[in-house]
Amino acid sequence: MSQQTFASRLRTAGSGPRATARGRASSGRPPWMERPHWYGQGAKAAALVVLTVIVLYPFVLAIGTSLAGREELNANGGYVLLPKHPTLEAYRVILSGGVVTQAAVVSIFITLIGTALSLACTVLIAYGTSRPGTVLGKPILLLVLGTFLFAPGIIPTYLAVQQFQLLDTYASLILPVLLNAFNIVVVRSFFQSIPEELYDAARIDGAGEVTVLFRIVLPLSKAVLAVVGLFYAVGYWNSFFNAVLYLNDAGKFPIQVILRSYVLNGQSINAQAMGVHAIPPATSLQMAVLIIAIVPIFCVYPFLQKFFVKGVLTGAIKG
Repeated sequence: MSQQTFASRLRTAGSGPRATARGRASSGRPPWMERPHWYGQGAKAAALVVLTVIVLYPFVLAIGTSLAGREELNANGGYVLLPKHPTLEAYRVILSGGVVTQAAVVSIFITLIGTALSLACTVLIAYGTSRPGTVLGKPILLLVLGTFLFAPGIIPTYLAVQQFQLLDTYASLILPVLLNAFNIVVVRSFFQSIPEELYDAARIDGAGEVTVLFRIVLPLSKAVLAVVGLFYAVGYWNSFFNAVLYLNDAGKFPIQVILRSYVLNGQSINAQAMGVHAIPPATSLQMAVLIIAIVPIFCVYPFLQKFFVKGVLTGAIKG
């Protein structure tokens, strides 16, 4: 066999199925995955661009309308995507000490206090029911799981709030929704996924249950607690129905109730009460209130997004 024929056979063998598999492995794709085609990649990119535009368009339109002046709004039929002469007059009027500012402060207060209390109670119940030998651990867990099947109705909940004299108080916006069964199950599953050797090592060193919880369990649970905390915070910030149901004093309304009054009911701002002579267009004020209502959660979410997959999936699958 000549040297040239032997070399050609080596090249042929190197280009066979094994070489193809090695090439796919080196490129980071599984062996069963084919090389992506250019038209498939282009279709994915186009679909992603279209979905991004569909999602961002309402936000950009709301921001542009809130920054537009009266002339631009009248010339464009009431809504402006990119204002040529942006102005912050609508935000200045809204944030000049009126009901919107007070409602935003109320929402921030309820969100911070409610999220802290909900996280604390969720951690305590989840840790207690996750450890074997806890007194009344199984009955409490069954009681929590029972809320999935037997959710309280509006009238029983209202009567309970009334019986405990919580009507027209901030506690009525926190206590009825203090715990969420799904969040408890997720945190409990995460606690059960922690290796038992860590608990044993801590107890050998003389640590009690409180020390184990705060020195070992909680530092390892930052991801799941961040996700659950965001769930609670979004729920408290978007609290609307409970405020309408339990609150009578308009001074205690959260931002979502005020948003409904301005956007859906078309309520106008009293310019004399706010010391403003030239009131901006109603559409600009509505969009400005809308932006103020969504900005806090919109700013917090990117910092906690990285914990979502790790926290939720780990807590839901393991255990």
